[in-house]
Amino acid sequence: MAGRRVECTWKRHVAEQLKQRDRVQRQAFEEIIHQYNRLLEKSDLQAVLSERLQTEKYELQDRHDVSPGAESLQQEMAQIRIRHQEELTELHKKRGELAQSVIELNNQIQQKDKEIQSNEAKMLEYQQQIAQLEGECRDLRSSLADLERANQTLRDEYDALQITFSALEEKLRKTTEDNQELVTRWMAEKAQEANRLNAENEKDCRRRQAKLQKELADAAKEPLPIEPDDDIEVLSEDSGKGPGETSPSRMPSRTPSKRVSQTPPAGLLDSISNIFGRRSLNSHGTSPESADAPTGVCAEVRVPSTALHVFDAHDGEVNAVRFSPGSRLLATGGMDRRVKLWEVVAGHCEPKGALTGSNAGITSIEFDSAGSYLLAASNDFASRIWTMDDYRLRHTLTGHSGKVLSARFLLDNARIVSGSYDRTLKLWDLRSKVCMKTVFAGSSCNDIVCTEQCVMSGHFDKKVRFWDIRSESIVCELELLGRVTSLDLNHDRTELLTCSRDDLVKIIDLRNNAVRQTFSAQGFKCGSDFTRVTFSPDGSYVAAGSADGVLYVWNVLTGKLDKTLDKGHSSAINSVSWSPSGTYVVSVEKGSRAVLWSDM
Repeated sequence: MAGRRVECTWKRHVAEQLKQRDRVQRQAFEEIIHQYNRLLEKSDLQAVLSERLQTEKYELQDRHDVSPGAESLQQEMAQIRIRHQEELTELHKKRGELAQSVIELNNQIQQKDKEIQSNEAKMLEYQQQIAQLEGECRDLRSSLADLERANQTLRDEYDALQITFSALEEKLRKTTEDNQELVTRWMAEKAQEANRLNAENEKDCRRRQAKLQKELADAAKEPLPIEPDDDIEVLSEDSGKGPGETSPSRMPSRTPSKRVSQTPPAGLLDSISNIFGRRSLNSHGTSPESADAPTGVCAEVRVPSTALHVFDAHDGEVNAVRFSPGSRLLATGGMDRRVKLWEVVAGHCEPKGALTGSNAGITSIEFDSAGSYLLAASNDFASRIWTMDDYRLRHTLTGHSGKVLSARFLLDNARIVSGSYDRTLKLWDLRSKVCMKTVFAGSSCNDIVCTEQCVMSGHFDKKVRFWDIRSESIVCELELLGRVTSLDLNHDRTELLTCSRDDLVKIIDLRNNAVRQTFSAQGFKCGSDFTRVTFSPDGSYVAAGSADGVLYVWNVLTGKLDKTLDKGHSSAINSVSWSPSGTYVVSVEKGSRAVLWSDM
């Protein structure tokens, strides 16, 4: 039925097209045919007139002999004949042109007929294709319905698995909290037990001393008889006894034994104190620098004004720089795969050593809070930890599928967060040396900072994301106007400093997650996607390096540009670090140069 309807449709369409063509082409030829018919009529009329003129000619010739005005009439007839001959010639010419037009139009009609036939063939072919495509469309609709049913089934299964996962995650969280509580209680009980043991040892020591003193007093009060045959020399006690008190003859053999028994308790007490004293230290140990590490905000921040020391830090580009917590050591990392250590002495940076082991360029550097360990991220998809007392490589954390752009210690110094070009963040446990969690961020992570339970990450998609470490979920997002290149926290961890490729440095208030201040300057330009900026130790100033090698320092209180330092660098500044003491600022560049700044 559908096929018969389709056949009637195209036949009707062809008939309408033919009628349309007939109407169009007929209008074009009607005038030509009309003119052609007029030419035929005139041609016939010309033939009749020519015969009549011939007849009249003969008659006039006959009359010429009779009528004297025949000669003038003959001339008029000759002119009329010439005029008619010209008109006939013109009509023949038009007749030829019209015949040529008719031939051309016939050729065009034939071409149009051929085009109509080819179009009809194409129409038939297209109708067959339409029928075939309709069948395929029906098959695809049925397949789509099957896929939708399968998708719904998978969605239901996913929802069920998500519910199960949430329940297991909640159970894991509670278990972790219980475990932490148990560990805390266990440590508290161990500390109480140690205190009790120390108290018992002290009591035992006091009892032993009291008993020893009592025995000594009793021995001094009860003189022993001295036999004349004994070969024992009686010695006087000079340490606190009266002139009439003398030690008995057997005291030299008894007193040393008492003194020997008195010594071990004190040694045992000291050893227990030392054991628990060491347990109260940082779990990673201490370094010589941790003794003078500052606590709290520095006393005075000096705004740099002079380049004290300009030196070549690495063989090639220098990507990262960081002061140790004690401000005495300086670490730089470059594309030569090494971390170099420098000691700041009298306004100069003297080489202290180098940390090796990386297989690619260093991208970021971080000290732990005690200055005992150094953490470096690398382009070889790994992060590494060295000890500062012996410069030995202790841990290599691998697992990212892209170059690691930033790595930071958490506040407990036992965990590390790393962000990578592979759009993931990983949480590492240094005790077990394994990755505890992996979070997919959706965009390349350029920098990270951490608080107690929150990780803030800056990304290539212009967003700053706030993560909850316990739940692995995004607490909130804040979108800037350019790709985020750097993050830094002030000392109170209440303000977040950001730098982005729109050449703006901003301060975000973490209490309401809103931009509080924006810094910019004429000529300041962010040089790369990894340009690092920094707070001063007291949070009163912000330092950032520009693509033209100029160091800019803004005053946070006034919001105005305080210093512009343009002598020292010859290429774009990659990173800036302010010493915790507030005395020095160090900047490194895309070349091999580093500059130590201060106001001295």
